[in-house]
Amino acid sequence: MSGSALVGLLGVLCGLLSLLSWIGWRFFVTPMSVARTTATVSVSPPLTINAAPRTSAPDRSESSHLPKRLYWSTALVLLVGGLVVGGVFLISGSITPEPLELFELDRQAHIQGALNPERLVPPPALPPDMFVSSDRPALETADRDWGKLNPAYMQSVLHLMARLESRGYRFVLLEGYRSPERQEKLANLGNHVTSARAFQSKHQYGLAVDLAPVREGRLVISERDPWAMEAYLVLGEEAAKAGLTWGGGWWFKDYGHVEMTGSIAGLDRTGQ
Repeated sequence: MSGSALVGLLGVLCGLLSLLSWIGWRFFVTPMSVARTTATVSVSPPLTINAAPRTSAPDRSESSHLPKRLYWSTALVLLVGGLVVGGVFLISGSITPEPLELFELDRQAHIQGALNPERLVPPPALPPDMFVSSDRPALETADRDWGKLNPAYMQSVLHLMARLESRGYRFVLLEGYRSPERQEKLANLGNHVTSARAFQSKHQYGLAVDLAPVREGRLVISERDPWAMEAYLVLGEEAAKAGLTWGGGWWFKDYGHVEMTGSIAGLDRTGQ
């Protein structure tokens, strides 16, 4: 129960208790006080000689009115008391749920946590001039929009990068989605760049990325650098743990390439 709802219920209970107190004062305490005050006041009857004693007839209107007042006051007291008791049970049930309800809530939370693991947010875009002086051809025009990747695959890559950073290697995205036109242009540059033609690469389906390590704020792409090669090997280890395919294990070495496992024809491109 929220704090505002609890305060509201407590306010209602206070109001009911105040009403109950007023009813008791109005219909029980006040009539008894008036009766005692009237009884203390006595008037001496006038002296009469040889007058026969008279008996005064009882006031039927007053005697008949008093039971009605007691009836309605008793009914009101019972009604207000019932509302107070019901409100107390309502609050106690909301604040302290049953043990079985607590177990069910914990079970549901566990299931939701298993079905919906932590979703990571892509890092902010890096300045374009950071990719101009790299030794990868046409990298400055590469698409680094995380939103064009398959959603499930994107989460796999983000978790992969988080594990790499925890091991002391920060990787950034060089290229994600690649249009068929760009794939053809890169293939025309020769096999040392890529041998895949349009729609022969998982880049066209948002299921492949090219990553590179960063050292002291600068990209280190070439595997000829010993530190970069060490980082790429760690990338291969973590990619295998995540069930992804690492390009460094191919006959044509592409150390920064990580893609979804499986053939293009058999891939589930919906990410469901």
